[in-house]
Amino acid sequence: MLAWYATVFGAEVVYRNPVLAFLAFDEEHHRFAFADLSVIDPDGSDAAQAPVGVDHVAYDVASMRDLLESYALLKDAGIAPYWAVNHGMSTSLYYADPDGNQIEFSVDCFDTKAEGTDYWSGPEIGNNPVGVEYDPDLWLEALRNGTPERELLKIDTSGSVSPIRGKLGSLA
Repeated sequence: MLAWYATVFGAEVVYRNPVLAFLAFDEEHHRFAFADLSVIDPDGSDAAQAPVGVDHVAYDVASMRDLLESYALLKDAGIAPYWAVNHGMSTSLYYADPDGNQIEFSVDCFDTKAEGTDYWSGPEIGNNPVGVEYDPDLWLEALRNGTPERELLKIDTSGSVSPIRGKLGSLA
């Protein structure tokens, strides 16, 4: 699968552990995410997710304010994310469409694309390649009350690994 995406898109693996792989074909920190859940769920008991394959498609959003104001509009329309997480290089909201396809909308946590890409090879990603969850309602309130985006986007590397995907980082 990784070789296919590398060949078709000219992508390169930017991070990989026994469970996760992320590929990019441009200056973005990732464009594709792959998961091999058979490593952590060999009997396939977690029926909520296919054991191997494309995990999600990621889209960039210009700012944290844009991400969270869109979140508020979608929430009012009855569409809520199933996961809000600061990955370290990006902060994201994940939605599932009616067929269960996963879509990530994210904001970069660094000033440049190069800094975000460098995060993949730094020491912090190995400690928590999944990220730390956040409450989008609290962050939106903080932004509306004047908290700078940069302050919210700093990952707490001592924070606990997200329970939604915590097993994915356990084999880093």
